[in-house]
Amino acid sequence: MVLLLLLATLQADDRLLTRPEVRKALDYIRASDEAHLAKQVQIAEIPAPTFHEAERAKFLAAEFRRVGLGRVEIDKQGNVLGWRPGRTEKTLALAAHLDISFAPGVDTKVRKEGGRWYGPGLADDSRGLAALLAIAEALNHAAIQTNRTLLFVANVGEEGMGDLNGVRYLLGESPHRKRIDSFISIDGTDPGRITNGGTGVKRYRVSFRGPGGHSYGNFGRPSAAHAAARMAARIADFEVPAEPKTTFNVGKISSGTAVNAIAETAVAEVDLRSNSPAELDRLELKFFETIRLAAEAENARHAAAGAQVTSEYKLVSNRPAGLTPEDDKLARSAKWAAEATGHTVRFNHASTDSNYPISIGIPAVTLGGGGRSDNAHSLDEWFEPKDAWRGPQTVLLAILAYD
Repeated sequence: MVLLLLLATLQADDRLLTRPEVRKALDYIRASDEAHLAKQVQIAEIPAPTFHEAERAKFLAAEFRRVGLGRVEIDKQGNVLGWRPGRTEKTLALAAHLDISFAPGVDTKVRKEGGRWYGPGLADDSRGLAALLAIAEALNHAAIQTNRTLLFVANVGEEGMGDLNGVRYLLGESPHRKRIDSFISIDGTDPGRITNGGTGVKRYRVSFRGPGGHSYGNFGRPSAAHAAARMAARIADFEVPAEPKTTFNVGKISSGTAVNAIAETAVAEVDLRSNSPAELDRLELKFFETIRLAAEAENARHAAAGAQVTSEYKLVSNRPAGLTPEDDKLARSAKWAAEATGHTVRFNHASTDSNYPISIGIPAVTLGGGGRSDNAHSLDEWFEPKDAWRGPQTVLLAILAYD
């Protein structure tokens, strides 16, 4: 019976490709590719570091109105919302994030060199935002009526210390939260890559404090900087499983006031990840022990000084792990859509806006916006626009198949 139902669903999905209005929408996306790429560049050149997305949000709100979305607003968290009513109030949220993984002041001017374009956040996630607009335009151009209401979202707070605050607010506190029963994020570029698993992430800020002093005159006192270095060295030697993939990183260390001063303070930021909640818990406990051992080792080394380094830590970001099963209707719809547009499908885990809806029981996947890209989160981030139209086509078909 399950097999018969699955076959019936696949046959129904295949019939989507023969519907005139669907073909019209797909053809529109391809024919409008150059305009959508130009819009991607325009979006990318508006700086939007995490917690500084307001200017880009205003631009997207105007764009949402331009493409015909209704009840456009910027909510209390800073997310841009635009509605496309369906036959029912059941709502599928289609989201791409506004923020980029760079500090304020970064130069976001896009540079084009042959078939490759460069710019911070050009792919991650200006491509996703441009795809949102392309899909809304195509639906209206072809006058496609969906059963579900579609909520288009340009959300804040996906990157870094944003800790998914935009999507957390949308699904946890906003007045629309009870209507949303499914979620698609557009992030990254590869339409064949379906992120149905949310990688759990915990980020900590660790602080060491000591007595300080002159590097020569007070030599022998424990150093906060040395304690932080001991911690980092121990973390670097962690053994973690390859499957389920589990990782660690000491991303930042700052300390001291001068080269000839024993550091009174040191602060480190540490990123812990795993596709398994249990493995993440084990890694976290090992990390806590490492903080204690690092301070103890520094104090033991300088016991004669009669002063000590102390430590404390604070959880500053917590992205829950979870999974939308591959046989879930939303994941199946995404797989069919990717194959229908000529892609080899790979299900995978990553840390995206889909983590949060998955963790509260809402089916969610993250799909690519089209083109090719690499070096995300670096100043050398690049994007290749060849056949980028296939990304919005794939997402559109996933929406219609699921609907």
